[in-house]
Amino acid sequence: MTDDVTLFAIAPADDAALKNAVRQLEGRNFAARLADYAGVPVHRVLGFLPKPVNRQLSGLVRKAVMKGLEVAVDTLDEKPPRTPAIGFSSFLAGVTGGVSGLFGFGALAVELPMTTTLMLRAIAEIAQHQGEDLATLEARLACLEVFAYGAKPDADNIDVGYYAARALISKYTHDVAALALERGAIDASAPVVAGFVSEIVSRFGLVVSDKVAAGALPVLGALGGATVNMIFMDHFQRIAQGHFALRRLERRYGSANIRARYDELAARKSDALRH
Repeated sequence: MTDDVTLFAIAPADDAALKNAVRQLEGRNFAARLADYAGVPVHRVLGFLPKPVNRQLSGLVRKAVMKGLEVAVDTLDEKPPRTPAIGFSSFLAGVTGGVSGLFGFGALAVELPMTTTLMLRAIAEIAQHQGEDLATLEARLACLEVFAYGAKPDADNIDVGYYAARALISKYTHDVAALALERGAIDASAPVVAGFVSEIVSRFGLVVSDKVAAGALPVLGALGGATVNMIFMDHFQRIAQGHFALRRLERRYGSANIRARYDELAARKSDALRH
């Protein structure tokens, strides 16, 4: 794989996969999808959440991400399925979301780790289906990276695209993998690991905050909580599908070539939305 852009011919099926990845990674964000369902922008609800809730939420997200990755990767079958078996995980996520919707924020400490674990399992299955070897640390970290790509920063921030976020996260990934190679294991207390986790949690936490805000709407209740959780899981499955499709294409055609084609397609999509 080369880092230099070259003239290359991409197979029609692979170009179609690349176009689909652009739609998945640069499409409507989670908050917009929630607004369509709830009938109200979730950012209006966020301002009413107590500050202690926000502080507690950050800790819950951190614990859920780390525990969920460990469980999801360790319990996957060795051979990937013909197609990712994500439907049942989505159903279970809906059930846990219904519990959270019924009992409110107090149930989040139980519901969020369960949902995150289910999502990571689905993400890892998608990764395997796209040719990733989950026996490698790099592939497992790539599963965790997905949670950093699900949030869209403010419109005033120019680094809103997938590759901009990935450039930052991949540096942490490289450093964590190098540290693990040197020490033979991942030391959660190491500064580089803490930085990696914090970056993931800060971005994932933005989406979780939207989820919590939607769950705080009285009109939704238990049934609405289940639907919100299924939208939540579907959102990250789409991100995972785009992310690992790009990684597969990069292995075949070179990262710089795929990045250049991606940027071209993303620019066209952005122009079309403005006109």
